[in-house]
Amino acid sequence: MQREIEEKSRYAVVAAVQLPGVSDDEFEASLSELRELAKTLGYEVVRTFVQKRSSFDRTAYLGVGKRQEIRSFLNNDPPAFEEIVANPDSRDIDIILVDHEISPSQARNLEKEAGCEVMDRTMVILEIFHRNARSRAARAQVEIARLGYMAPRLREAAKLAGPQGRQRSGVGGRGGGESHTELDRRKIRDRIAELQQEIVAMEVERKTQRARRQERQGFAGVALVGYTNAGKSTLMRALTGSEVLVANKLFATLDTTVRALNPESVPRVLVSDTVGFIKNLPHGLVASFKSTLDEALDASLLLHIIDASDPGVERQLEVTDEVLEEIGADVVPRIRVFNKIDHVGDAAAQAEREAALRAQYPNCVVMSARRPDEVAKLRQAIVAFFQQDLVEAELFLPWSAQQLRGGIYASCQVLEEYSDNEGAFFRVRGEPNAVKNLREQFSQVR
Repeated sequence: MQREIEEKSRYAVVAAVQLPGVSDDEFEASLSELRELAKTLGYEVVRTFVQKRSSFDRTAYLGVGKRQEIRSFLNNDPPAFEEIVANPDSRDIDIILVDHEISPSQARNLEKEAGCEVMDRTMVILEIFHRNARSRAARAQVEIARLGYMAPRLREAAKLAGPQGRQRSGVGGRGGGESHTELDRRKIRDRIAELQQEIVAMEVERKTQRARRQERQGFAGVALVGYTNAGKSTLMRALTGSEVLVANKLFATLDTTVRALNPESVPRVLVSDTVGFIKNLPHGLVASFKSTLDEALDASLLLHIIDASDPGVERQLEVTDEVLEEIGADVVPRIRVFNKIDHVGDAAAQAEREAALRAQYPNCVVMSARRPDEVAKLRQAIVAFFQQDLVEAELFLPWSAQQLRGGIYASCQVLEEYSDNEGAFFRVRGEPNAVKNLREQFSQVR
């Protein structure tokens, strides 16, 4: 019985206002995105209510007529036979999802009038992030964003709670008569400050570990960036041969994953998968996930992954460009990778789409992460980018120090090896610093 309850579907309705400056295509794309977000949370959207207005209703986001329409639908009043047959669960709507961030008072008034819980777009995204965060850093960042979102909504929550939620004694507080709301806000401020200190400490530790790793191994960094669900994790698996999570859900990946390019190259390339971007990503989350997106700042090359089959390609590009500029990563060299070309249609449609993309975005890569030959070509492009600054040199290693030869193969590409009575000679290609370090190390053993 418990299993049946847990597996019972949850239903939602979506409500949205189309403002004058928003095109029909942009409006529908945003609604589709919200439906995908709802699916990620486990909701099935059974109805979408839209309204064109010059501005949001200051009281409850939607106009009076549209609010009454939603209330009638939720109450199934009057109960139309055709609607009950088509949707027998229409009486059991769990939530109204609003395709904008709305004020606490708007949410409260809409909840009271509709008689159903309301969750705005920002809260939907925050809840997904909360469920999917795995690492200690990601969980702390999500908690900061959630607390920052909830703080201004405490007053409205207190109003819903009634008189008992407005005043309390000074026990444990800063003075007599401190309200629940004031005390909760103070606790939130203290908790955010505590989490921020933890994140700073984790960032220092992470940067120190990364610097040591780079100094010890000498590698190049590539960061996968782009819209959520554009296929970054699938491409990450194809490039590195690693078992990373691949799911057809928005924000399936939150924690940064780092793996080596496979097969390994010279210089050694580490690939990192970052959190996906989305239109109207809450600013609090952009700030909170700064340390996750720092992988893009630390990278020497960005692979900007775009879903070639999505009609809203321009929107994807715009959103990603905006976020990269916001975090200061817009100056990092970038390769545009149009993924999922195999989702476009038949061979003729794919060829037409590829030609159009290459004409509009010269030097881009059009591919499918599920086609090994196309993944291999992308890998070659990545390696070629990092090898353009490599130098060739000849190194000598005496027979008495042959235990060091492993370091040559680990940090350089050996083009030729030959020997005489004194030792072995290596003609190598590698990064200037790696070659310099090897020369200095070998000079001490002569």
